[in-house]
Amino acid sequence: MTENVQIALTVLATGMITVFAILSLVVLSGNVLIRIVNRFVPVNEVPKTKRSKNLFRRKSNVPEPATMAAIIAAVELATGGTGKITSIEKMSAKN
Repeated sequence: MTENVQIALTVLATGMITVFAILSLVVLSGNVLIRIVNRFVPVNEVPKTKRSKNLFRRKSNVPEPATMAAIIAAVELATGGTGKITSIEKMSAKN
């Protein structure tokens, strides 16, 4: 019985060391990739301006972001997450 326990503990230790080594390689390679990308790929920064938010508001039929979020949430709730919004247009009121 003790021989079986010893074999089991050896297999357990070997497996845990292997998993730890592979996960360490994944983390290390991910960090190296992040550093390489951050060094060689330029960041496109949006210039900050002191303009009012109203100047950037569109005058078209596109709803406000809060309205769009509410519409998207309603469609997801009604369709169980299978619905897809392709366009949002304001309909004219006909009497």
